[in-house]
Amino acid sequence: MTASPHALLAATFAPGETAVPATRRFTREVMTAWAVAGAVLTVAEQVAGELAGQVVDEPFEVIWKHFGDGVQVELRQRTAPHGDPKAPSIEVEEWGITFAGDSRVHWARLTLPGSADRTTPEWAEESAHGPHWLGFLADASDLLAGTLDPDMVPAIIAQIVVPRLSGWCAVYTAGTLAGPMRLAYLWHADEARIDGLREQLGQVSVADTQVTTTVQLADWQVLAVPLTARGRGLGMMCLGRTDRFPDDVVRFAADIARRAALAMDNARLYAEQAAANRALQRSLLPPNEPEVPGLDYGVVYEPAGEVNEVGGDFYDLFAAEDSWRFAIGDVCGTGPEAAAVTGLARHTLRLLAREGYGVAAVLGRLNQAILEEGERARFLTLIHGDITPVETGLEVRLVSAGHPEALRLKPNGVVETVTTPQSLLGVFPEVVFEADTLHLDHGDVLLAVTDGVTERRNGGRLLDDEGGLARMLAECVGLSARAVAERIRRGAEDFAPEPSADDLAILVLRAR
Repeated sequence: MTASPHALLAATFAPGETAVPATRRFTREVMTAWAVAGAVLTVAEQVAGELAGQVVDEPFEVIWKHFGDGVQVELRQRTAPHGDPKAPSIEVEEWGITFAGDSRVHWARLTLPGSADRTTPEWAEESAHGPHWLGFLADASDLLAGTLDPDMVPAIIAQIVVPRLSGWCAVYTAGTLAGPMRLAYLWHADEARIDGLREQLGQVSVADTQVTTTVQLADWQVLAVPLTARGRGLGMMCLGRTDRFPDDVVRFAADIARRAALAMDNARLYAEQAAANRALQRSLLPPNEPEVPGLDYGVVYEPAGEVNEVGGDFYDLFAAEDSWRFAIGDVCGTGPEAAAVTGLARHTLRLLAREGYGVAAVLGRLNQAILEEGERARFLTLIHGDITPVETGLEVRLVSAGHPEALRLKPNGVVETVTTPQSLLGVFPEVVFEADTLHLDHGDVLLAVTDGVTERRNGGRLLDDEGGLARMLAECVGLSARAVAERIRRGAEDFAPEPSADDLAILVLRAR
C-alpha cells in the first residue's frame, strides 16, 4: 500500500473480554464519521472484530485509513501471537501481515462501492446538500462528547473535518496569557505533507478573534473559525483547501466549531474538577508513611466517585506524645461536604492526640466538634486507637464508634472480634466512649475496614454475611500486612462483578 491515506483514525485498546466489542464500536464510529454505511459498515465491523480476536495478552492499536476508493484496517501489536494469523472469514479486497520495527501489523482492505479516488473538494461539493450531513454532524457531536481529555479534543476535531471539509486542519488553543495561540494539533489528508505545512504555519501568528475569516496562505485558501463556548474564546480551527470554500462548507465548519468548542470547554472543566478533587483528596490523607517500631502495616484506599471524587472514607497513622495513633473512618456521603467533616476529624484527632488526650477522650471531643457544625454536620463512624511497642509485641487501646468490627488474626488461623460496638459520631451529644485494650503478639494481625468492604453486595448477599470477612482474613496467615490488605481488596473486588458504588479503605496492623 504505497498511496497516502486521505484520513486516518486510531485508538489503543486493552486485551481481554472487552477488546472485540470495543474494536467493533470504534470501527462503527469511524465508518459513521466517514459516511460509510450499509454492507461495508457491517463488513468493516466484522473484520476489525476478527483481527482483535487474535491478539495476545497485551495492548494493541487499531488504525483505520481512508484511501478514497477503499478503507484499510490495521491492528498493530508488539508481540506476535502463536500460530499462523487467520484470514478474515468474510471476503475482503486483500489482507496480509507486515512488520514495522518491532511491531507486527495485521491488516485488511475493503473496497468502497462506486468510489473512484475522489478528491476532497469533489467529495464535499457532491455531498454538501445531502441529508446525510445531518447525520454527519450528529456523529461528530458523539465523537467529540466521547472524550473528556482536553488534549484529545483538538485531534478529534481535525480528524473529523479532514478530508470531509478540507485538505488539512490546524487547531489552535488559547494560552493563559495574552499573545499568539499555540498550535495544538495539525492534520493533513496527505500525511507526508504535514511537516512542510507545519513550517508554513510556524511563520504565521494566529490571533484570538471572534470572527470567521478567510485568508490566503501560499496555495491554500484558509478558513479560520473561532472556537467559542460560554462566552470564552478557547482557540481557532483553521481549514485549508486549494479552492474556494463553498457557502455550505463554511456553515458546516461553523457548526462543527461550535460543537467542538463546547466539548473542549467541558473537557477543560472536567479536568480542572478532577485536579481539584485529587488535590483535596491528597490533603486528607497522611502526608507520609511513618516507621513504627515493631509494626508492619498496610493500607488500601479507593474512592468510588468519578474522576477520583473526594471520598468519605479516610485513614491515618501518626506519632502522638508517647505512642503511635491510628484511625480509619467513614463519613456519610462523598464530595466537598463529606471532605469538610473528613478534614475536621483528621486534624482534630492529630491535634488532641499530640496534646496527650487518650483515644476515648479524643472521640468525645470530636463528637462535640462535629455536632457544632450544625446543618453541615455528617455522621461519622470511626475506629481510633493507639499503639505502644513492648517486648512481647504491641499494646493497643482502641475505640470503635459505630464502625464495622475490627478483627484479629492469630498465627494459627483463629480470627476473633476485638472491639466493642459504641455510638457513631455526630448523633448524641451526651455519649461517653470507653477504650478496649488488647495485646498483639508477634505475628498477630489487626484488620479494620470500612463498609465499602463489609457491605459489598452481590445480589441479595453482602460480603460479610455469615462472617465472610473473617473467613477471608483466616486465609491470610503468614502474609505481610501489605499482602493482607491487598488480599482483602481483591476479595472484595471479586465478590461482585459490578464496580463498587462505595468508597473503600482497609487498614492492616501486624506485630513484627
